Amino acid sequence: MDGICTLANDKVLDQVIALLNSIEVIAGKDTPVCIYPYDEHTEKLSAEIADRPNVQLYSDRNSIAKWDNFAQACWDTHPTAKDTWRKVGSEGYHRFGTHRRYCAFDGPFDRFLYMDADTLLMSPVEDIFAQLKDHDCVVYDFQYKDPTHVYVVDSPVLEKVFPQPRVATEIFCSGFYASKKDLFSESQRNWLITNLQQGEAEILYPMAPDQTLINYMMMRSGFFIYNFSLNLPKQEITGCCVTSNHFENINQILYDQEKRLIYLHYIGLSSKLFTKICAGENIDFPYRDLFLNYRYLHQPEQKPEFTTKPKSYNQPPSLRQKIIRKLGLKI
Repeated sequence: MDGICTLANDKVLDQVIALLNSIEVIAGKDTPVCIYPYDEHTEKLSAEIADRPNVQLYSDRNSIAKWDNFAQACWDTHPTAKDTWRKVGSEGYHRFGTHRRYCAFDGPFDRFLYMDADTLLMSPVEDIFAQLKDHDCVVYDFQYKDPTHVYVVDSPVLEKVFPQPRVATEIFCSGFYASKKDLFSESQRNWLITNLQQGEAEILYPMAPDQTLINYMMMRSGFFIYNFSLNLPKQEITGCCVTSNHFENINQILYDQEKRLIYLHYIGLSSKLFTKICAGENIDFPYRDLFLNYRYLHQPEQKPEFTTKPKSYNQPPSLRQKIIRKLGLKI
């Protein structure tokens, strides 16, 4: 069985609702969806999906514990990760829980499409799953243009593990990828950990822990990765990120110079921003109306109405805010 999955907790509830509604509209209301819990805070999420028979919250504690243990074992081999995390205020493991997206390799789907909670589906997914007939992982992004958010590019070990041509063509964003169940057996996972223990861990970029690790897992295992952005004819390629401001909204579907997007990723925007918008705070950000359309697809009467002048999501801090930050005060 094919299905779509995501990673979430109550903190990103508004975004998850928008994603689920976009899947319903684009892929069909019967499309199976599985949500992997980022942490234990899923009470509101559980209530939201109670009347969505096609959506389930993953509850296999053994599977979750397995990937928790795997992620910890991998990062325990890294020479500097914990010191790096401590400097940014993360004790223990940074963004622990993001790796639980790997539970998709246990099921419930034989083939799955993983989508971050801050994405919206814009096109049917048949072409994505079709590529899984000949490949182990299917992606559509441009992460290969910036390997610094996947690997430590100045590490002398990187070239030995992954020659530059592989880095230039195989790395991908962990926010949207399709793959298959049971790719990583216990022996395969142990082999990966052994390689990291033997010095390869230093190539992992610690500030994007789930992204660097899934790339390492796929590439070190020699799995075949297909990136639409590197294989489609140039005239058919579209963007996918909220940072592109030229997409055109036609009937709540985005187009890139008349080519329909596969998905939109609100990458770089804090979940707090979406919570504030849904609470009625008039903050402007790219493709805000598209998000609100899908968020309130079934509750149009609850959609916030803004009467004040919008403020930009990335506006510079005021003098008062600068003073407060400088003094280290809380507001």
